[in-house]
Amino acid sequence: MIACGIFFIAVFAILGLVSNCLRNARALRHIEVDAGMVAAQLSKTNRVTEGTLSGDFGDTYHDYSWEMVTQEAATNGLYQVDIIVRKRGLENPVDTMSILVYSPESASTPFKRRPVNNPRR
Repeated sequence: MIACGIFFIAVFAILGLVSNCLRNARALRHIEVDAGMVAAQLSKTNRVTEGTLSGDFGDTYHDYSWEMVTQEAATNGLYQVDIIVRKRGLENPVDTMSILVYSPESASTPFKRRPVNNPRR
């Protein structure tokens, strides 16, 4: 009797672990779309321009689209980027994010290096 009890406890513990592993594997197959995916693409280039951009996630997430609104936050090359992710058929956005990005090529950067044509001695 005791051996059967220990056996069933071990079997139920193993079944619980397998069930949790399968649930986690199923959850990993369905990655949620968020604004961080768009921000990651933006951070690769570190180039921003004022205005509105929009796009989608291709065939991977065909029901989702994103919109990115960029405006100058300060006169030192700092931009505020508002990212909105929407899903087709839903009225409210799925995710929103607001980040600050520094653009060294900004025309309004006060400490921008100027080429020296004729250096003074």
